[in-house]
Amino acid sequence: MQTRKLGNTGPTVSALGLGAMGMSGMYGPSDRAESLATIDVALEAGITLIDTGDFYGMGHNEMLIGEALKGHKRDQAILSVKFGAQRDPSGGWIGFDGRPAAVKTSLAYTLQRLGVDHIDIYRPARLDPVVPIEDTVGAIADMVKAGYVRHIGLSEVGAETIRKAAAVHPIVDLQIEYSLISRSLEDKILPVLRELGVGMTAYGVLSRGLISGHWDKSKGQEKGDYRAHTPRFQGDNVDRNLALVEALRTIAAAKGVSVAQIAIAWVAAQGDDIVPLVGARTRSRLTESLGALDVTLSADDLAAIERAVPRDAAAGTRYAEAQMAHLDSER
Repeated sequence: MQTRKLGNTGPTVSALGLGAMGMSGMYGPSDRAESLATIDVALEAGITLIDTGDFYGMGHNEMLIGEALKGHKRDQAILSVKFGAQRDPSGGWIGFDGRPAAVKTSLAYTLQRLGVDHIDIYRPARLDPVVPIEDTVGAIADMVKAGYVRHIGLSEVGAETIRKAAAVHPIVDLQIEYSLISRSLEDKILPVLRELGVGMTAYGVLSRGLISGHWDKSKGQEKGDYRAHTPRFQGDNVDRNLALVEALRTIAAAKGVSVAQIAIAWVAAQGDDIVPLVGARTRSRLTESLGALDVTLSADDLAAIERAVPRDAAAGTRYAEAQMAHLDSER
């Protein structure tokens, strides 16, 4: 397995990480046995970075990963956990809590559900609009000193917030959506990350399956699949976006690889400080994603991809309006 280091102060991790959100209902029903088998295969293949959130299935995802880890040594996995998103019993999103006491309480529950004594990278899922990021990061820093957390990360925050957080404690990485059709971070955020020596873990590299080469309009309608409410998957937007996928398919076919593989490889090619996270829910999709590590993109390939999928070509925002309003990274 190829490896990459997360920032100047972070751990060395596999060059591809596994995002486990889709195993807990966010994309509709999932198969528990297949999810466990997929995590197992990922660890056996050398994937060390596993990403979750305490609000994925309201603890379900953490307990699933905890069960999968029982068959492996704890040090085989670098566990990245997001916290703070608030949800009601119906699954609705009702805010974010980044208060110091909430940070420590959330961590206590996470350690219990995962069945571990420390979290490798702990990060607020969003910026709390009423709690200074310095206070939230300071509380995690307390947990670093106490031995419950190894490193601190951030998620979906902008350049100014990154600077404020890094002034309190070393930040190893920013987790943020980055793909061929989600590139706004390149203007202000990525330069600051590189200036400060902060790595990036890129989620949504396949745009929730939209640019995987496997998704079509007959899919994504299962109960609980939040993509049905996401602008890029709605109305005329989805037709325009799927046309981009077909343009990308032509390039992938010429190289003898899949659309998903070339999309993942493009993200990985944007810098050694970037680790793509793939949200594979099955062993077959994981195997396909792992194949992206063998894809080498030449300057001509990258230019062809840029022509096929220009930076601002995507139709629709990456989240619904209400969720976009919570993204410090988009301000």
